[in-house]
Amino acid sequence: MIALIRYLCTALLLSQRYLAPLLLCVGLTAVRTSSDSGPLPAAYSAVAGAMLLCSVWLTVALIGLEDPPHRSIVVVSAGSRLRVLLGSVATAAVWCLLLMVVGLVLPLVFGTHTVGLADLALGTEAQLVCAFTGMAIGLLCSPLVFRRQGYALVLSLALLPTVLLGKGVSPVNILLTDLQHASNSADVLGSTGVLVAAATGLLALGAASTHAITVRSS
Repeated sequence: MIALIRYLCTALLLSQRYLAPLLLCVGLTAVRTSSDSGPLPAAYSAVAGAMLLCSVWLTVALIGLEDPPHRSIVVVSAGSRLRVLLGSVATAAVWCLLLMVVGLVLPLVFGTHTVGLADLALGTEAQLVCAFTGMAIGLLCSPLVFRRQGYALVLSLALLPTVLLGKGVSPVNILLTDLQHASNSADVLGSTGVLVAAATGLLALGAASTHAITVRSS
């Protein structure tokens, strides 16, 4: 699995398809947190929203790196379709962790805040919630599920507003609501941890659904 993740990371790095999500993450974070001196939970709410969009884009870009013939070769080399899918999920998670570092640091650079360990822990949890949810959406909108990317785009444009704006529909909406109304990071650390677990479940469901669709269509 480590060799597979290393291969996928290298392929994404050489393709430079990571640049657009990275620049989007930096741009949105800079715009939303520049000259901000309010509570850090609200700043990390903006960062988490950026992470949602970037993780969807990054996951779709990663899985779309190879056309079906090349992916078949990777499947044969890895031993199974499930192994390659799990490797893709793990690789997307690695890149999201890199984006997470950017999301934790930039609000402190662009704004004026007093930061503590609880703030950094909350920022990490918030970005994990949105990264896992975005990866689940990215899997369902990837070339593994939709051969015509126009359909995938329509689905992603339907799912993103739903998870962002649907009240109580997803961990992301609950998270953003909690962070916007929180003045102290320690107060929402526990509830955000529960949302991380819920988002992990969504990611597992997205991976299982993608695998089932892939096996059925192959």
